[in-house]
Amino acid sequence: MKVNVLYFAISREVVGKSQEELEVEDGSTTHKLLEQLLASYPGLQSVMKACVFAVNQEYVPPSQALTLKDGDEIAIIPPLSGG
Repeated sequence: MKVNVLYFAISREVVGKSQEELEVEDGSTTHKLLEQLLASYPGLQSVMKACVFAVNQEYVPPSQALTLKDGDEIAIIPPLSGG
């Protein structure tokens, strides 16, 4: 199945693109997707410690392994700052 991954801020700089469509195994979870991303982009390792996933515009707690569906949109969101 295919999912669309959106990269923002530092994650976009590391991977060199703002989005991509990835092929993942049926039944894959957010944790499995993270493993796949880190294998493709080792530079994301340090970045992901501070980022969170949002699946279809809903935040997913890091401890939760959400099962992905075909066509899902996954955003890698850096920590928010400002004032």
